[in-house]
Amino acid sequence: MLFNSFIFIFIFLPITLIGWYGLNHYRRYESAKFFLTAMSLWFYGYFNFYYLAIIIVSIAVNYLLSVLLTFDKSMLWKRIGHRICLIAGIAFNLGLLFYFKYYDFFIENINSAFHTNFALKNILLPLGISFFTFQQLSFIIDRCLGRAEHYSLITYAAFVTFFPQLVAGPIVLHTEMIPQLEDTSNRRFNAQNFAQGIILFVLGLGKKVLLADVLALVANYGFGQAYSLDSLSTLFVILSFAFELYFDFSGYSDMAMGLARMFNIILPINFNSPYKACSIKETWQRWHITLSRFFTTYVYIPLGGNRRGKLRTILNILVVFFLSGLWHGASWTFVIWGCIQGLFVAWDSLGIVGIKGRAEKKPSKFHIPAWVGWLFTFTIFNLLWVFFRSESVSDALQMFKHLFGFEYTGKIFDIASKLDIAEFYVIKKALQVIAPDMIKYAFLLFLLIYLAISFFLIFRKNALEIAEDGKFSSAKCWGICIIFIWCIISLSQVSTFLYFNF
Repeated sequence: MLFNSFIFIFIFLPITLIGWYGLNHYRRYESAKFFLTAMSLWFYGYFNFYYLAIIIVSIAVNYLLSVLLTFDKSMLWKRIGHRICLIAGIAFNLGLLFYFKYYDFFIENINSAFHTNFALKNILLPLGISFFTFQQLSFIIDRCLGRAEHYSLITYAAFVTFFPQLVAGPIVLHTEMIPQLEDTSNRRFNAQNFAQGIILFVLGLGKKVLLADVLALVANYGFGQAYSLDSLSTLFVILSFAFELYFDFSGYSDMAMGLARMFNIILPINFNSPYKACSIKETWQRWHITLSRFFTTYVYIPLGGNRRGKLRTILNILVVFFLSGLWHGASWTFVIWGCIQGLFVAWDSLGIVGIKGRAEKKPSKFHIPAWVGWLFTFTIFNLLWVFFRSESVSDALQMFKHLFGFEYTGKIFDIASKLDIAEFYVIKKALQVIAPDMIKYAFLLFLLIYLAISFFLIFRKNALEIAEDGKFSSAKCWGICIIFIWCIISLSQVSTFLYFNF
């Protein structure tokens, strides 16, 4: 089930809210958690009933390991049993992820390297498996290390399946969510939280429906025409995808936080205006924050972090970003994207060049103005999206070839014509009558306006800042209503979120 769908907005969400607060009103706290879990499983199974078996088995095995860890009467079990459970938990969760997400990629590379002919399984990737697997993996590691207690089955299931963050994050830690689920004071309706939740949800919905889905028309067509673009059209295609991905994923995260807040649950922020960053390292402190936190906590620090010298620090960073690239998808394009990101973060971590006006842990020999750092970061970060979005490495290299080939063929008008959306219908019809030759220029103007609006919104307050500023003026309320109505009208062209693929 999609957040940006009629069945979710007008059926699923009202039923879930009424059931949750109704059961809690009569102090049926365990029943309320069971109801929330059941509704979350309906939400997940709506995509494909087959997915339910996978997530239920995943929950059952991880919970069983947690149960085994409660039998810690002897020191021998604490030393050996906990280690066995840790290895079993990591093996099971990563094995499950490998089978469904990386098996065919692994076999393809084996066949290519050794000229074998092993058959591919063409396995259907379950939605959200990367997210709920990492969430459970963090829990079972913390359990084995004594950093998490054992919870009831229904509490654990509610934690894992909580529908706002189930299929695309944020990746929530047990310490962040379970205490909120267990706190009975959170079970009462809170008007302020609910109002902030609505604002966050609507702003996120607007990002997805009104911006990301429109820019996707240009980006999808452009990347499908990688071998026929010119320099100008390639530039516009890359910018379109950069803004599409940001508004798509941050929009989902805003909606997830907004929905959770309607239930008095505060989820961690996943995006904090990343395009305002002045270095690649700072960008990753603002982009997909909970994924970076996971890799920092469970990979980077156990490998030694920055405590074993500069060379080891660089190696640890590269390992983290290699895994981050692979986490995003089973393709060499994602691996290359992750490794290059890691190289830039490693460079920033050396502290050779600093940014004026920015607090830094390490003294730098040279400092550059913030605007120079921002321009470099914005350019490099968005150019690297070419690897992220391209179907193959050769397609990505072809995009760069066109971008830096400094050629012009007029392809930009073909690219801009894909921006044929309902909002422009009246203008397009009028131009067909008055000046038909101007239509292609009108679409180019529409594209420029959309990119300008996207760029402008990125440097304004983010959705969380708007929701939490405490001001519920009539202008803000009317603005939220207009955005919501506009989104509902535009829901006829429903599209999935990009990170559902990861």
